[in-house]
This record gives sequence, C-alpha cells and structure tokens, in this order.
Amino acid sequence: MKLSKLFFKIPKDAGWLLPGLEVKRWFMLLIAGAVLAAVGICIICNLRPIYYLINLIMKIAQMLPSGIIGWGLISLGAIIFCIGWLKTNYSILDVNNNERNRHAVLEELYRRRKLNRGPKIVAIGGGTGLSTMLKGIKKITNNITAVVTVGDDGGSSGKLREELGVLPPGDIRSCIAALADDEDLVAKLFQFRFKECSGLTGHSFGNLFLTAMCAITGDMVRAVKESSKVLSIRGRVLPSTLDDMRLVAEMDDGTIIKGESNIPESGKKIKRLFSEPDNCKPLEDVIWAIHDADLIILGPGSLYTSVIPNLLIRDISKAVSESKAKKIYVCNIMTQPGETDGFKVSDHIKALLEHAKYSKIIDAVLVNNDLPQELLVPYKDAGSEPVIVDKEEINKLGIEVVQKNLMEDKCYNDGHSSFVRHSPGRLARIIYYWYRKKEKGLK
Repeated sequence: MKLSKLFFKIPKDAGWLLPGLEVKRWFMLLIAGAVLAAVGICIICNLRPIYYLINLIMKIAQMLPSGIIGWGLISLGAIIFCIGWLKTNYSILDVNNNERNRHAVLEELYRRRKLNRGPKIVAIGGGTGLSTMLKGIKKITNNITAVVTVGDDGGSSGKLREELGVLPPGDIRSCIAALADDEDLVAKLFQFRFKECSGLTGHSFGNLFLTAMCAITGDMVRAVKESSKVLSIRGRVLPSTLDDMRLVAEMDDGTIIKGESNIPESGKKIKRLFSEPDNCKPLEDVIWAIHDADLIILGPGSLYTSVIPNLLIRDISKAVSESKAKKIYVCNIMTQPGETDGFKVSDHIKALLEHAKYSKIIDAVLVNNDLPQELLVPYKDAGSEPVIVDKEEINKLGIEVVQKNLMEDKCYNDGHSSFVRHSPGRLARIIYYWYRKKEKGLK
C-alpha cells in the first residue's frame, strides 16, 4: 500500500509515527538521554528543581482535579515533542516548508525502508530482457544484484572494447539505467546516441561515461560502483567476469563462428557455445551474491548471447547449482532468428542445462500464455514465432511450469509494426508471488 493512501485515514504529519520507518526508536533514545541528563542536573543542584516542580504541581492540584492536570501535561508534552520531532527531521533533511516536498520525503523514506527488507535477488542475463525485468524488480526490493554478460562485441560496445580494451559497457549501462531512481531521465541520458559527430557517431553517452569512469577508477567494477552512487541506483550491477571473454559457437555443420554479434547472423543452427578463454574467472562478489541469494532469476533475454554466456563460467554455474535460493528461468515469448529457430520451451531449458553442466540450476520456468494473433504478422515476416510450451517434456526434466500473461499492454512500435515486450511490472509481481508461495511450501 502506498503511503499516500494512508494519509486519507491519518493526519499527514502523523505519518512519521507509522511503523517501519526506523525513526521513532532513535527519538525515544534521544528522549531517554535527555531525561537522564535532566535528572543528573537536578542531583547536582541538590534536587531543588524537582522539589520546586513538585510543590508547584501540588498547589495546582489543590485547585484542579489531578486527572485534568495529568492529561493536560501529557497532551502539552506530546504536542511539543511532535513539533520538535518534525522540525528536526525537516531540518536534517534540508527540506523547506513546502508541504509537497515534506511528504515526498516521508513517502520516499517509508518506501526505502520497506524495500530494504525485501528478498535478496540475483538476476543473471544481459541485453534488453534483463534491464526490462529490473525495472519491475526494483519496486519489490533494494537487495538486487544484476549479473551481466561481457561477451558483447558489436556496435558501440564492440568499438570501445577493441579501441580501448575495456569490458563492453552496453548491457551494464542498460541495467544501471533500469535500476536508477529517476529511471526516465537517466535512461534517456544513458541511451542517448551521438549522431553525425566525427568520432562519436553511434556511441551512446552511457557507454562513454562508463569508459571514462573505468579509466579514472582503474577497472570496470569500481567504475560501475562509483557510477551507481552518482545515479543512486537500487541494488548493484556486476559483470560476470573481468576477463576478456569472447563467445565462440560451433554450428551443426561443424563451422566455428567467433564473436557474439556474428553468431546470430550465420543462419546456421547452434550446436554448442563456448568461450575464449574457456576458464574465465568469475567476480568474487558474484559468487558471494549467489550463495547469499533468496531468489535467482535467469533471463529473459537472448538464450545463447545473453543468458548462457554467464553459465559458461563454471564457478557461476556451480554456485547457482549449490545455492539454496529458489531458481526460476524466464523464457522468451518469441523465438529468435539465428539463435532459437524452432525452439520449444524445453529446448531452451535443455540448452541451459547442457551448457551449465549442472542440473540443479532451475526449479521452475515462467512462460507467457497469452499472445494476440494480430501481433504475429511482423514476427512471421522476420522468421520468428511463439515459443511453444511443451509441458509434458518440461515436467520430465523435473521443472515446474508457471504460465501467466507476461506481455506489456502497450506493445513496442518501431514506426512500421508492433512488437510484444515483457511487462516489467507483471514479470516482477508473478516472480515474487511464485517465490512467496515456495517460501511457504505451497504448490
């Protein structure tokens, strides 16, 4: 429930008394300290202040009933306390007397305290799919760790990787923007691409920003950490490895294709995916986050170029397998030309299991169950089709199937055709509801 709704039932300034803000306890400590200090002063003064105060109260009590005096003092003390409390809060927070600003601070504090007690979630993937989901997850908890693939070698990220030797910042940039408090403004800023500018054409501001921070701080991890502070993001974003990881695919006909951007363009079916070097070392923070997680989410995103690359790092796959967290895979709504042509949901799962080399990395798979027929036309023209849910085959793998409407009500439009996208809010709510059911031991 939003704090603003509660204000219809109680005075707005009384919102500071609501449970969960973790403010009242410190003011009670302040009061206790003040009382002790006052008693100490009275003792030093041979208790004369207390003696005079008691005499005054006794004289007043002879004129008025003790009940009226008691409740009057309680009410006066409460009013003075509340006024002092509120003024102290607003003074510390440097908030003007503008009522709108004051209650915005109160609601923000209430929301943050609530989110800080949310489950510890690790989301593993990359690309647009991961950043889309993070927009919804950040409204459930602040305890988010986004583990992002670093195999990208195309576009702006690829140029910066080749010319400056930095980890590809593209997917990291998108996740930082998704987790930022002021999501719309930061997203527009970070996703802004320079046009018709000598030397900058095609580069996004976010990629250049992270590259500059990397040069200043010395490595991408510190660059992301400092950028996250500047942008006040909820949770954290971590690259899966700091090694110069390159994706390589062996196709059905034995052909070897190198480079993440080249794999979907080959037009051939992928037999297996591996990396160069094949023993990439994971970031230690990633392993700790996985072992400490309450919930691990794989996907959504491109199966072979966003999700699986993280699992090619053996220590990450092992950590996911050994983790006591609940684990769910978010399957794509449509097949992806060049990667998952003709794939059913079970094919996605089998590919994940085969590349991870561990069987206990997925407890359930989340799939879409509602797709308007009129939206299939542009996909059909692009060689894409809905991913079929073959429930019996999935159940043979010992994996639960969760079928829900995952689509955004307003479809993405590129100016010519409409395309389906995962709804950040629906994804987050459904995943969280599934997690809560599993925590309670419900089926």
